[in-house]
Amino acid sequence: MEITIQLPGVKLGTVEADGVRVAPAGLELAQLLAEVCERKRRDLTVESLADEKSVREVRAMFRAWGMDPSKYRPSSEALLRRVIQGKGLYCVSNVVDVGNLGSIETGWPFGCYDRSRVQPPVEFRHGVAGEAYEGIGKQTWHLQGRPLLSDSQGPFGSAISDSTRSMITESAHDLLAVLYVPSNTSDASIEVALRRLSERLTMFAGASATRTGICCAA
Repeated sequence: MEITIQLPGVKLGTVEADGVRVAPAGLELAQLLAEVCERKRRDLTVESLADEKSVREVRAMFRAWGMDPSKYRPSSEALLRRVIQGKGLYCVSNVVDVGNLGSIETGWPFGCYDRSRVQPPVEFRHGVAGEAYEGIGKQTWHLQGRPLLSDSQGPFGSAISDSTRSMITESAHDLLAVLYVPSNTSDASIEVALRRLSERLTMFAGASATRTGICCAA
């Protein structure tokens, strides 16, 4: 899926997966999550996290969008902080857990969306006055001046908190995953993350087909 980018400092990696089966994570995925979380806890502290290259670059990306990353924390950094503090990841579903796994591995925000609820054209832009949506696990998320993904029906996702409209539920069968990646990252590195995500969606969620892409600002 092509996404028009209107904000600076970012590339968007995309994975479209067909025929996924959304269910609780199985034992193999749960074990993989536990292993990666344990490695992150061993290698990082809350204090050292800010010095991680990926964290620094994502924070710089947020500042380029006019966002204070200490006030509006990137979703990837929020996940890493939970892991390092020993709180573990939220267990949501196989699809969401695979996305969270990729996010803590790369340090980039990942969004997973029900593709049937996303109507192109899609763009990544700042919110305008009056735009808002119901955030997952949050109250109404006011979007003026904040970075967001928007389709023909309006905003549906961001690198901070996604909407309930496009969230992954058990009724989802086709997926759109978006990786919010600092623009100085090589396409080769993004392709590795996209390929790994595609393989895991096939292995752990039964995806029948996947397609990947990288969207850059014009």
